[in-house]
Amino acid sequence: MVLSTFVFLIVFVLTTSWRATVRERTAEAAYPPTGEIVTVDGVRMHAQIQGSGPDLVLIHGSSGSLRDFNFGLMAELSRSWRVIAVDRPGLGWSDAAPGTDTISRQAALIRKTAAHFGADMPVVLGQSYGGAVALAWAVEAPDSLSALVTVSTPSHPWVTGLSMFYRLTAHPVGQAILVPLLSAFVPAERLVREVNSVFAPQTAPHGYAEHFGPGMTLRRKTLRANARQRAQLLHDITALSQRYNEIIIPVEIVHGDADPAVGLSIHAQRFESEVSSASLTVLKGIGHMPHHSAVSEVVAAAERATNRAGLRQSPPEPTHRGS
Repeated sequence: MVLSTFVFLIVFVLTTSWRATVRERTAEAAYPPTGEIVTVDGVRMHAQIQGSGPDLVLIHGSSGSLRDFNFGLMAELSRSWRVIAVDRPGLGWSDAAPGTDTISRQAALIRKTAAHFGADMPVVLGQSYGGAVALAWAVEAPDSLSALVTVSTPSHPWVTGLSMFYRLTAHPVGQAILVPLLSAFVPAERLVREVNSVFAPQTAPHGYAEHFGPGMTLRRKTLRANARQRAQLLHDITALSQRYNEIIIPVEIVHGDADPAVGLSIHAQRFESEVSSASLTVLKGIGHMPHHSAVSEVVAAAERATNRAGLRQSPPEPTHRGS
């Protein structure tokens, strides 16, 4: 009995590993890099560049990749900016590395990736978790960016605990046992439903979930990195929020008043009250994904930040002719 149980467990572990590997390879073949992979501080980082004009760096949220931006927003922004969208460490095609569970280390790697492509003083736009990374950039390297745009961004400590999913997948035992099971057996359709639910009360644009690449999110290394980052975020935000008075660059905040994930009053309104250079745009009835649900407002915020930073050339003065 003991022997048969042991054999079953070995077969199950091997089957799980094989199935997870097959699904990961299939996903990576279907969603190859859309940009260039460079090595920064020994870490492979993936970035996509599009357009021309002042530099604008985009930092995506949890569980995803820069594909969240190149579905539609990036094309709009590239009309007026040179846009550099970067996969955060451990997600998409960027590698995890020691220390990249923290928003500070992620900010440093993304900053150096942008600098690799010649963006030394960009405007930085971050959405959700990516906005927290952008805040770390602004606080810890203030002389390396010109302006900041935060979209649906957590900025202050919250009282709700970490969800059970992330508590389990961030724990070493969960990382060793639960994560491979998720990679191997969770139906892709389930993840598509989860992706779509993030848009509430709006609905996801047609084709978004398929473009986003659910299979990439289900890779073991991505699930592990994302869980560790989420588990670390509250600690990082608690410390960072004590330093917001150091931010003096132009800041544009975009936040929906129907965001069920990141509360307007807890985060955006409080952040505006503490940062003298911040200006808040509240989007009525909009949820957590305004960069898809209210694209024009997000683009307008990036334009205001760019203008406030003095990165646009002023139009020529009109020539006055005498009568």
